[in-house]
Amino acid sequence: MSDTKERDLVKRAKSGDVEAFEQLILGCEKKVFNIAYRMIGNYDDANELAQEVFLKAFRTIKNFKGDSLFSTWIYRVTANVCLDELRRRKKKAVISLDEDIELKDGEVKRQIPDDAPTPDLEAESNEIKNIVNESIRQLPDDYRNMIVLRDIQGFSYDEISKIVNCPEGTVKSRINRARQALKKILQGKKELFDEEYVK
Repeated sequence: MSDTKERDLVKRAKSGDVEAFEQLILGCEKKVFNIAYRMIGNYDDANELAQEVFLKAFRTIKNFKGDSLFSTWIYRVTANVCLDELRRRKKKAVISLDEDIELKDGEVKRQIPDDAPTPDLEAESNEIKNIVNESIRQLPDDYRNMIVLRDIQGFSYDEISKIVNCPEGTVKSRINRARQALKKILQGKKELFDEEYVK
């Protein structure tokens, strides 16, 4: 999309034009979902968060100043929505999966919903990817954000700097620290890998 066309669509979207906004997000939808999925680790939750991102972006597009690409701005919104969700989850009470549920008639075993991936995601997943993804989810939220944006989504340092709104030098050092933390986690799971995967 040309800069002129994007500026025109942004202007129309700011005045409430839903069709213009839909055209703007057309090229971003998949990446927004992928960022959410990698940050949250659950297909359905990622879908919900992606919808939340688009609603939030539509409601706040008047705040978009145009000093970056629209896509950069919406990826920043995505990262912030995901980080907010992760913080919310940490504040919720932790429930033991082994704990029985007490009812009037007695106790019953807790049943856990099946979050099995859909067939297309099943095809994508294999043992190594699962281990790596689980390890990424063990990272602190900020580190996870950096790994997802740089190593999974392939954003440049400059793009990440704009998405997370901090200097490029800070981005580089955070990515480096995030990679070191991930390497440590993976080395702790070394027995699950052949020697070639963790050096």
